[in-house]
Amino acid sequence: MVTSQPLENASGAKLLDMHALKVRVENGRIKLDEPTDLPEGKLLELVPLDEVFLGGGDDLDDAERAALDESIREGIEDMAAGRTIDAKTAIAQLRSQS
Repeated sequence: MVTSQPLENASGAKLLDMHALKVRVENGRIKLDEPTDLPEGKLLELVPLDEVFLGGGDDLDDAERAALDESIREGIEDMAAGRTIDAKTAIAQLRSQS
């Protein structure tokens, strides 16, 4: 069963349990053959896996990829140096800014 129900982790944070939907093409039609609790009329965007992998897995250009890599490196350094905060605190701070 494919679900999209929120899960709660040990710290109480809500996570969305998402599973990839497996489909196949039959006679030029996309066919999903597994139950789901997605709402009626829900639109899904399907991208063939070979297109995703051939494109590097995302839509980032070289500059965006370099910025992402740098941000990840900085985050790892921050973690190693103990410069972290709890996710609930971070989310509360972000919500208070809006």
